[in-house]
Amino acid sequence: MSLFTRPRSRAATARETAVVHRLASLLLEYPTDDLQALLPVLRAAAAEVGPGAREPLDRLLDHVAATPLGELQADYVRTFDLRRRCSPYLTYYAHGDTRKRGIALVEVKQAYRAAGLELGSDELPDHVAVVLEFASTEGPAQQAGLRLLQDHRAGLELLRMALRDAGSPWADALVAVGATLPPLGEDERTAVARLAAAGPPGEEVGLEPFGPPTTMEAAQPAGPVFLPTPGVRR
Repeated sequence: MSLFTRPRSRAATARETAVVHRLASLLLEYPTDDLQALLPVLRAAAAEVGPGAREPLDRLLDHVAATPLGELQADYVRTFDLRRRCSPYLTYYAHGDTRKRGIALVEVKQAYRAAGLELGSDELPDHVAVVLEFASTEGPAQQAGLRLLQDHRAGLELLRMALRDAGSPWADALVAVGATLPPLGEDERTAVARLAAAGPPGEEVGLEPFGPPTTMEAAQPAGPVFLPTPGVRR
């Protein structure tokens, strides 16, 4: 028997990462009966990824399965819409409601457009579920999505910490995503500590940080998406 293990191929690793990001994207959207109907598909997909991501995903899937939909929806609203510390909009953590955030939103939207994807005109592009869906698409879009996640790593970590501190089951979606990313670097740890202590900048420019998540519509083929998308909040 060989004492050596064969390393996983880069393609297999990329696909597993994409599956984790797609699962987390679906679970971080506003929950609907479509999501609950997909639970067998989501469980089967989660069973195929490594334990670092599979275990938190399984916990969150168990919670979704065991919680009545109305209760789940009310908790989602309390968590993401009524707690500013748990904002699902990633550019908010670095820029708050400032003019710089407007520039950051344009840059995120341009990254989608460069990959052949368009968002609805009334949707913000930095919702964590949207960024994760983008990162789950095969081909160049996946690499662009991974760059966006890395660019907003401090925001992801602050959201995870805020959800954990609130005792929210959705923290496990961010734990799973973190398992697919490189460990935090020293600069990122410093940024997280600074933002956790000071909070986002406070210059108000009328940008509403809380709105419904969305999914992306392909402007041209951009590779397969591994899982179907449930309905979004109306």
